[in-house]
Amino acid sequence: MLKDKTSIIITVFFLTVIILGLQAIIVQHKGVLAATSDLSNITSPKNTQNNILLTNILAKNLENHLQKAGAILEITSKLPQVRNESYAHLLNQTLDTLHGIPQYADKEKRQVAKNIIDSNSDLYKIYFIMQNGNMYFLEPYSTQQTLTKNNYSFRDYFQGAIKTNDTYLGNVIIATAASHPREAVVATPVYSPRDNSTIVGVWAGSIDFGILDKELQSLNIISSSVVGNNNTRIVYLDSNGQKIADSDTNKSKTPESFATLASFKNAISGQSGSIIDMVDNTKMLVTYKPVKIFHNTWVVLLMQQPPQQSINTFPIHQK
Repeated sequence: MLKDKTSIIITVFFLTVIILGLQAIIVQHKGVLAATSDLSNITSPKNTQNNILLTNILAKNLENHLQKAGAILEITSKLPQVRNESYAHLLNQTLDTLHGIPQYADKEKRQVAKNIIDSNSDLYKIYFIMQNGNMYFLEPYSTQQTLTKNNYSFRDYFQGAIKTNDTYLGNVIIATAASHPREAVVATPVYSPRDNSTIVGVWAGSIDFGILDKELQSLNIISSSVVGNNNTRIVYLDSNGQKIADSDTNKSKTPESFATLASFKNAISGQSGSIIDMVDNTKMLVTYKPVKIFHNTWVVLLMQQPPQQSINTFPIHQK
């Protein structure tokens, strides 16, 4: 019992260090972003460099969110109570009816999941999936009760974690639970306590898009003239071009694809830069940056509507 408590204390310590580090980065980002709020010509070399700086900062911030989530899952996946699979036999009776084990079974593993959710705002669901893809449990349990599927071997995050034997970042999916219909999942393999080379399941967490939305919408640039006067919009995208987060409060809940944009294609290929692109039938100056992490690539786009007389200073790419 003492060993379990020690493991939890160590885990909480790591979580605290990661969270405090991220908060320091956000404070630094806000100062830099606020300093660029007096731009007059968004296609000037000065503004182009500012846009690149902003996009780099936002890409690093997104990477930090994902890195923190992955680190938490990796650390906790090694805890003995997470690696324990002694309750798996209960699925023979409860998988079809409860979509996993009962609420009061394997309390220690569920408690680790609850601790992660309580201490980390980026992850709002934690689950353990058996090696064959069957759901073992989902926390919160109230969400487990609303699942419409019992086997998740078809999910990209599950297949990625199993195939790579490593932490894997999935793309946007439609959830099979009632809350948060769109989500993306970070997953890491869990190894047997008897054999460190045998995978017994996948330990996974759902990223809360709402947190990323609020952060984009609350940064200083959103209330500055960079955004207010120049029709600036920032989006985070997965590797399929599906929107993850949006600085536009009116569009943040609307699913959108940016897969046909030249700027997105450039970013997915590993490039960074600025071009004129067609977004919703409007010519926009788009600055783009890839975020490569956990065997996947996500993308940050910063979009501004330039003055008509400045459009010809950049190459034009049609959507």
